[in-house]
Order: sequence, then structure tokens, then C-alpha cells
Amino acid sequence: MATFPTAGATGASRDLLLKVTPPRVPRHLVPRARLLSGADALRDHAVFVVRAPSGFGKTSLLAQWRLEYLAMGMPVAWVSAQNHDDPGRLVQSLALALRVATGRPAFGRSVLEDDRPGNLGSVTALLSELAQAALDVVLVIDEAERLPEASRETLAYLLHNAPSNVRTLIATRPDGRLDTEDLVAYGQCLEIGPALLKFSLEETLQLVHARFGARVDRNTAARLHQLTEGWPLGLQLATTIISRGADPHAALSGMSGMSGAAGELQGELVRLLLVNLDPDDRDFLVRIAVLDLLHPELCRVVSGAEDAAVRLARLSSETPVFAAAEGGDWLRMHALARDVLRQRFGALDAAEQLAAHARAAQWLAAHDLLDEAAHHALCAGQHQTAYELAERSLYESLMRRGRQGAVLEWLVQLPADELDRRPRLLLAAAWTLASSERHEEAGRFVARILAQPDAGDALRCECALILGGAAAFADDPDRFVALHAPWTDTVPLTDPLLVQSHANRMAYCALLEGEPALARLRQQQAARGHAGQGIDYIRRWSELVIGLSYAWEGQVLLAERLLRPAVAGAEAELGRRHRFSCNLAALLAAVAWERDLPGDAATLLADRLDVLEHSGLPESLLLAYGTAARIAAAEGAEHRALELLDALDAAGAARRLPRLRIASLAEQVRLHAQRHRAQTCRDLCGRIDAILADPALPPGPLWRRSVETMRDVARAHAAIAARDWPGAVALIAHADDMARQRKQGGLHIELLGLRALALERCGQPSEALLREAMDLARAYGLQRVFSDAHPELGAWVGTLAAEGAQPEIAIAPPTPSAPAQAAAHGAVLTPKEAEVLTLLARNLSNKEIARAMQVGETTIKWHVKNLFFKLDAGTRTQVVQRARILGLLAPER
Repeated sequence: MATFPTAGATGASRDLLLKVTPPRVPRHLVPRARLLSGADALRDHAVFVVRAPSGFGKTSLLAQWRLEYLAMGMPVAWVSAQNHDDPGRLVQSLALALRVATGRPAFGRSVLEDDRPGNLGSVTALLSELAQAALDVVLVIDEAERLPEASRETLAYLLHNAPSNVRTLIATRPDGRLDTEDLVAYGQCLEIGPALLKFSLEETLQLVHARFGARVDRNTAARLHQLTEGWPLGLQLATTIISRGADPHAALSGMSGMSGAAGELQGELVRLLLVNLDPDDRDFLVRIAVLDLLHPELCRVVSGAEDAAVRLARLSSETPVFAAAEGGDWLRMHALARDVLRQRFGALDAAEQLAAHARAAQWLAAHDLLDEAAHHALCAGQHQTAYELAERSLYESLMRRGRQGAVLEWLVQLPADELDRRPRLLLAAAWTLASSERHEEAGRFVARILAQPDAGDALRCECALILGGAAAFADDPDRFVALHAPWTDTVPLTDPLLVQSHANRMAYCALLEGEPALARLRQQQAARGHAGQGIDYIRRWSELVIGLSYAWEGQVLLAERLLRPAVAGAEAELGRRHRFSCNLAALLAAVAWERDLPGDAATLLADRLDVLEHSGLPESLLLAYGTAARIAAAEGAEHRALELLDALDAAGAARRLPRLRIASLAEQVRLHAQRHRAQTCRDLCGRIDAILADPALPPGPLWRRSVETMRDVARAHAAIAARDWPGAVALIAHADDMARQRKQGGLHIELLGLRALALERCGQPSEALLREAMDLARAYGLQRVFSDAHPELGAWVGTLAAEGAQPEIAIAPPTPSAPAQAAAHGAVLTPKEAEVLTLLARNLSNKEIARAMQVGETTIKWHVKNLFFKLDAGTRTQVVQRARILGLLAPER
């Protein structure tokens, strides 16, 4: 047993004991797979330095790692550093922590009894004793930034000379220098910074689900992630606030200040971050909060503080208010904190506010940051300067960075006569309106542009591109193709941005005409212009077109390979709720669903449907709502699936897009046909026919073919619902002819399967046809195509696959939920008993198991006793052996 200070121990001894007592893991902490101690990226290093400002969960991560190492049977020594820890006190703390962790009362005696424990000889003696301990040991030093400089040097010596059986985990703030650069360079040390400590969207969804279950849906959890930007402290505060209320949606609305109030979450941040700040620091933050991006020199100009650079560096280290932005010395303020501080900026004297904006505008304009300069000039009341800066920047900002939101904001601010005087602003406005639900307004702006006397071929071609964008968002493929036809061979454009845009449009024309392979060929052969950041945004649209072409053919394996990095790049550069990111994510969600990845699909769509309703391409909106409905139906929430399809119908009506309404009705027919609701299917088909009879519908053949294919498939499903199998065979054959003409490979495979089912019900041989469909589905990666088409078809395919007729075919089995996966233990053992059994299999003692589970040793003895009884065993070895025989533990490797 380790020796502990008695009641008569000195205050210094008691203080040392408190220093080596680890904290408890927070109750609601959810381990993150990429930050587990056994993760591939964290497995092969001797030293880990977790470096981040406060509020990023450094201590929680170390506490989580401690439990994981304890569960592996490794002793973990914990030391919480303090300001008065000179080298001697640090070394003695480490020795005592190791004594407690290893349970060896004599460990470190020479160091603890040394009159000069801080010399390098004492450290060497401690390392020597560790090397001779014949066991792997983990050292944890928390809050290392508190150590004096001499103690950090001692710690650096320890890190550079530690034996191979020692792993060291250190948490520090950014200003805590530890001289580990050489260890990092040689791969012995891994630094984990704020970017890795932030929660990803998937991790936030996991955290919220673990805390609240079904009370908080994915969309609300995704909005919470957007609000907090994955900041651990923000998430902790937000979940605490939600847990205090009955309505999570109302709580989230209050947090984000939608009603105009500061919001409860922002109030918590004021209490935690601002109240304890020095008044000068608080005033500095208030004055620079008006800036979106922060540079030391810009902050000096705006705030008037000559020490702005030093103050900014110190505050970014001491508080979690700041995050690094792209490019050298630039920072940005966390949105939650910035909003609170901007409210305080608004309380300053009006003249002071105007002067701050004017200084910001002048500095930003001098450094060619024209977008930001125009905004501040407008706020400073310098309207003409603002308009001039906007004219110089908005078009480039839109075409190079996709900033439609900024253009729309300026449209509200700019007088009509200013727009007519500034052609570049007219072009920016026309481009922006064309690619939104306000696409009809784009035509009026184009007319004003072409009315100018100097309009040449290049400008007319660009206006055709603008109107073509409006036609795409109006879901009028025939007009889209007609607008671009005059510019197919002769392209009077020289701007690389417009040349790339023209190439994207030519490829999309081929896709609309039913030639997906030609669309990709045109994209590949297009003149790319100069590489670099300049045309990256326009080039991203080519990824959407190519992804659509693969999805059109049913080639979801190829689509997934292209779209996953494309979505990640768009989110990183543009933001998760940018309209392009949402369009791309809708397509990837549909692909992920076909690949039988429902969790990925749901995450991709979370908190994005509202963006797509207003600025999504019709195809993106159709895919998003259709996928969301299928996810809901697969989860057993048919009412939610029908609600989503009704919402798609409503969106189609609001944007005057009848194809979306027909798609909604056709998907409802499919859903009801799966339950053989024949009359409901007939009624829905009648509604489709009524819409198609409207003389105001687009007359073009491309649009007609697309909706007639939907109608024919819906009629086939209605025949299946009525068990009219001969009629279904004829209707399926007709719909399949249309699908093959339009080269819709996924739909063709689905109809092959349905045709095989209908023929089988008619008593005709069809197994060979089904096997062909299954083989095509396997090649394309379509794993849900048959179960989505009809459950009876999915069951038949499953039977053939189980018999070995098609072993490689991917069937869509029910996705196991966490409770289902845990059921193997649940029928025999309680969750705690199962956890104890797992640790027993690792040969841990009762004391070690108690440490790993953060409970008392008596509790563990009770669980072990229950295991002996339930498994009819007399020894711990027999318990493990019988558990493996019964399948309660995985076989020993």
C-alpha cells in the first residue's frame, strides 16, 4: 500500500497529495473516436502536448485518457501544476504521484527525502527508478503553463531523457513554452491544438444525442454546433442551458438571441469571460469587436491602444475568445463573444463609433481589403466612398468567393440610381439574383445591363450565362439549353472566371440532354484558365456537375469518391451553410443513402434544408427532401417521411417549380405502395395527372421527359400496390424505356428488379433477370436500390444472397443501433457487470478496475461476486473462460 499523509501531516504534505489527485471525468463526457488514446494518430508517440486556451477541454481530455490507460492496466500518475512549483517541488510531486499510481510505498523515496530534489541528479534518479520499474507508466502534468521557467526546463529535461516505458501527457495554454520542438520534429512528440479539440459536427450530434436522446433532433443539434462553432466550452454551457428547460428549440432560440435579447448563452459567456477581465482589456475587446478579422496593426488603429499587438497576443492565450484565421497574424473573434461585445460597442458615443469605422475603412482600403473597407465606410456615413469600394470589390468577391449574401445586403443599401451608374454592381446583382429563388428579378437587371451603349459580344455572352443560371433555378432545362446554344462554338470570353463558368454550363447542357458521359468529357476538355485561388470557387461548380453526372448514371461509388473531398473543401472554405456547400451536400447525402450510410446522409442534411429551400438548385432540393424522407421512413417514422414530402410539395408551390410537386407525389406513391395502399396510390397518381394537365406548365421536351418518367414510375408503383402484376409489368417496361433513353442507370436497375418481382408474381421465370439487376447494383455500389423499391423485392434479393447465389451483392440490412449491439450482454449481464467483465479479461485487479470505472473497490467486489454467481464460476479465470464460451466476450486472440 502507498503511504498517505496522516491526520498529523504537515500542510505541505496535504497540499502535495491534492496536487496528485486526478479530477473526475465529467458525467456527460462523450469519448471522441479520433481522440481516444488508442486512435491510430495517437498510438506511437511518447509525449503528447495538448496546447490550447482555456475552455477547450484540455483537462477533460487528459482525464479521459487516464481512464483509458487505467483500463489497459497501466498506472497513471497525475500532477496539477501550480505557480509556486519550483523544480524541487515539481520533482517531488511527480515522485509522489508515481508512488500513489503504482501502489509502491517505497517508490521515489530518494527523491522525496532529498534535501535538494530539484537538481538534475534527482530527476535522473527518478527516471532511473522508472526504467527499472518493469512496467509501462503514464505521467500526466496538467496546467503546465503555470510552472516557473526553471521548472519548465526541468520538465523539458525529463521529456528528453524519459525511458521508453514512460508516456507523458501535458496540458498547457499557448504561452506555455516547453522546448519540445525537436521532439516534434523527430516524431516523438505530438501537439494537439484547438483545431483538433473542437467538436466536429458528427461529434456534436453524438454528444447531444447522448445527453438528450430524442428530445433534441438533428437539425437542432446542428444549429447548436453552428452557434458554438464546436467550441467545447460553448457546447458545455449550451447543453447545460438546454437541460434546464422543457423545450430545447425555445432554449436554442434564446441562446442565439433571435428575439433581440443577448441570449442566455451569451449572458453566461459575459459572466465567465468578461466580468473578471481587467477594465482596460474589456474596453479593448469592445472596440475591436466591430472588426470581422483582427490584425495587430488594424486593432491598434481602431482601438487607439499602442500596445494592441502585445495585448491581443496575451488575450488570445488567456481567453478562449479568439480563433486563428487564415493568413499569418490574422485572428477572428468567436461569434458568441463578438455578438456580446458588439452590443457594448453599440452603447458607445455615436461619434466614437463613426470614428472607429472610419479608421477601419481607411486601413482596410490601404491594404486592398475592399469588401471590409466598403462595409466600414458605409457604417461611418461615407456613402460615396462605400459605393466606390463596393463597385471595385463586390463582383470579384462574388465570382471568386461566392459571397452572394454580401451582394444581397448591398442591394438593400444601394439607391437605384447608384446601381445604374455602376455596371459592375449591376452584374454582381444579376448573377446573385439569378442563382436564388429571386431568379425572375435577374432578367430585369440583365435588361438594364444590355441597354448600355457599349454592350459587346463578351457582355452579351456573360448575360446569357446569367440568364442560363436563372433558367436552371427556375427548373426550365429547355430554356437553359437554348440560351447557351448560340455560344457553344464561338466563345468571346477572355476572363478565366467566365471561361470556366461557360465550361460548367456546357457540361450541364449535355447532362440535361441525357448525356452524362459527354458532360464529364466537356468538363475535362474545358480550358481551365490559370490555376490558383482566383477561379477556385467557379471551378468547384464543375465538381457538382460531374457528381450529378455520376449520380444520374447510378454510379454512386464514383460519385462518393469525388464528392466527399469536394464537400469537405467547400465547407472549410465557404462555410457549412453556404448555398454551394448545401447543394453539394444534398447530392452527397443522396449518394450516401444509396451506399447504405444513413448516418452520414442524415448528418449531411442536418440544418441545411432551409438554405436549400431558398437557394438550392431544384435537383438539390428534390434530392435533399427525398433522402430525408427515406431516412425517416427507414427509422420507422412514416409520419415524418410524409411530412417531409409535403414540405417538398410546399416548396415547389412557393417557388413555382411543378416538377418538385410531381416528385413529391411520386415518392409518396412509392411509400404507400410498399404497404399496398392501392386507393391512396390511385389518388396520388390522379393528382400528378392533374398537375400535368395544366397548360401553363413548361412545354419543352426536356422538362416533359423528366416529369413523364416520374409519372410512369408512380403508375407502376400504383399497379404493384393494387397487386395488378400484369399491368405492373407493362408500366414498368414503359418507364424503363424512358430511363434507358435518358441513361438513368440507377433507375434502370431499380426497374429491372421491380420487373423481375412482377414477372415472378405472374408465374413467369425471372430469377435470371433479378440476378442481372443484382450484379449491376453490386458494380455500381447501389446497396439500397432493391429494399427501397419494394420490401418484397428486398426480401427476395436477401434470400438469394443468403443462399450464396450472389454473395457479393450488397443488401441493405437493418442498421444496428447501439442498444441492439449491446443486447448480447444485456440479456445476461447489467451494463456495469459487462464493463467489469471486460476489464477482468485484461487481468486487472479489483483496485485497478475501480480506478478505471471511477467507483469504490467495494462496488467492484459486488459486481465480481454477481459475475461468479451468474456464470457459475469459482475463480476469476473461470469467469473469463465461461464468458468467452457463452459469447459474452470476444474470443482470445
